Amino acid sequence: MPLRVLTLACALALLAGAPNRGRADDEAVAQARTSAKEWLVMLDAQDYDGAWSAAGALLKAAVTQDEWARRMSVTLGPLGKVESRAVRSSEYSTTLPGAPDGEYVVIQFDTSFESRQTALEEVVMRKQPDESWRVAGYRIR
Repeated sequence: MPLRVLTLACALALLAGAPNRGRADDEAVAQARTSAKEWLVMLDAQDYDGAWSAAGALLKAAVTQDEWARRMSVTLGPLGKVESRAVRSSEYSTTLPGAPDGEYVVIQFDTSFESRQTALEEVVMRKQPDESWRVAGYRIR
């Protein structure tokens, strides 16, 4: 059975409808990717409290800081250090199942860990009122 970490529910994994693409959307995807990679550095360092603190309101509403840290420790700890991580896909959307309308980018990473060579990480980014991109959901399988 694959490992799963759910925060804003698995519904965020699938985008509703075709992505709306344009130059502004391409810039949004690039900004969201940068923010996601910076956030993943905290997970890689096992700074689960810092990752929760840096996440957006949707993730924080879905799971407490203590529960988040426990889930991450149980799920990611046994995998060991990240050996490689590459973006598989990035999809922009203004709607996601089970989430309020807004600007989202769902980023999938092909990731290899010391103890697991093949994993798919998914980071859901949401644009905040201050124009920053913050994590709304994360899962690994």
